[in-house]
Amino acid sequence: MEITDLTPAELRVWRAFPLNKGVDLRENADDDPADGASWGPGRTIRAEVLRALLLDGPATGGEVPGLKLTGARITGRLDLMYGTAEHAVRLRSCHFERPPNLYGARMRALVLTDSVLPGLTAGTLRVDIVLRMTGCRITGPVRLAGAQLSGALFLDGAVLGAPGAQGDPPPGPDREGSGERPEPVLQLNHATVGTDVWATGLTAHGRVRMDGATVGGLVNLDDAELHDPGGLALEAETLSVGTDLRAARLRARGMVNLSGTTIPRRLVLSSARLSNPAGQALRASVSTIGELWLRGTAPVRGTVNLRGAQLDLLEVTPEVWPERVRLDGLTYRRLTPHLPAERRLPLLEREETGHLPYSYEQLATAYRTAGDEAGARTVQLAKLRRHRRALPPYARFWGYLQDVTVGYGFRPMRAGGWLLMLLLAGTLVFAGEHPRPLKADEAPDFNPLFYTLDLLLPVIGFGQEAAFAPEGAYQWLAYLLVVTGWILATTTAAGITRALSRQ
Repeated sequence: MEITDLTPAELRVWRAFPLNKGVDLRENADDDPADGASWGPGRTIRAEVLRALLLDGPATGGEVPGLKLTGARITGRLDLMYGTAEHAVRLRSCHFERPPNLYGARMRALVLTDSVLPGLTAGTLRVDIVLRMTGCRITGPVRLAGAQLSGALFLDGAVLGAPGAQGDPPPGPDREGSGERPEPVLQLNHATVGTDVWATGLTAHGRVRMDGATVGGLVNLDDAELHDPGGLALEAETLSVGTDLRAARLRARGMVNLSGTTIPRRLVLSSARLSNPAGQALRASVSTIGELWLRGTAPVRGTVNLRGAQLDLLEVTPEVWPERVRLDGLTYRRLTPHLPAERRLPLLEREETGHLPYSYEQLATAYRTAGDEAGARTVQLAKLRRHRRALPPYARFWGYLQDVTVGYGFRPMRAGGWLLMLLLAGTLVFAGEHPRPLKADEAPDFNPLFYTLDLLLPVIGFGQEAAFAPEGAYQWLAYLLVVTGWILATTTAAGITRALSRQ
């Protein structure tokens, strides 16, 4: 490109480039790049001029060239496909007429802060330092699939997509495919980010796709708003992060899909609002997560799926859970805040696939880890009562007996209470009406207390039962005490054996 072909605005940029000096074309510091289509020639830069600078621009000895441009209207398509820009590119508060094409390009640094773009095609882009799109408004798709960013990605306060807006179709290597789902507004699938992804306050009107991505540090989606009603607000299957995935105060309409993710420290969904009433609102099945925080989260609208997930800590109150959950195979070591077991148990009744004994065992283990043996026993007892519903009638009857008498072995003192009550009743009755001795000359002195004990305890004998024979209604009372004693002894033994087998 000949320098004589440049407009005065372009000439300023051309001359500033080798010196790495900034050019600010704004008339006012608060100019809105959304109005850039109306900016005149004094603020217009052709994309081909920027391409020529970045690929083969002038240099000055002893200086590091760089493009630093603010408040420009960039016409045409900035096409750096497969190109290499050895210099930092900083295009702040600019208005792009067409989506830049950076597919397969390699750049030192790319800054588009507060700019307005109709889209960005940058699949497999390589950036050595930083990619910054803070405060950008991008109506079309941002295609960064397979990108390799050595530093961080910044999307704080950016607004992606718009209801009903469509981006330009990508070139062949970046095409989404022939599926019916709309193209994601942000595509970071299979991208590699060396440090962090900062997207606090991000607003996305459409799907955010991060499946298969690898982030060396944290992903920060605090205060983000993701809108894809009935669809996938966040698609991040098999995402791997180095530390945390933060999404405090997240507002998500559509599924948040974190299936298969690896998050060594924390998944923070504190004070979030998750809504997908017709399907799954949160899916983190088969994930490995250090701590899952749902502190202060609003009641989830839609199913929560944590099947096969492995957690060290689960922090959630019962009010957060929806009416439908999938918890088969969920494991966690600690559960906070510590609440009475009775408040946690109703959740296990909401399992879509029905009764899952493992879920009760896992909850009991968490209470035992916290040192709350009483809570663990309450959960175990609830599991057996729940299982009893599926048994045939005769087995249910035996289960009721074990429950009433000894609480399936978890309430052993209950059997003592029954025995004491029956012992008192039998002693009072037989004290008023002595049974007839079988052999008057050989019978010991009658003792109503030990006679009743002889009837109740099938193992111990005091010689009273064999020496006396009650008659009439008293005989039926003796039979009742014998049968009851056997039942209490049998159920107590069965319950204690079951309890010991769990230790």
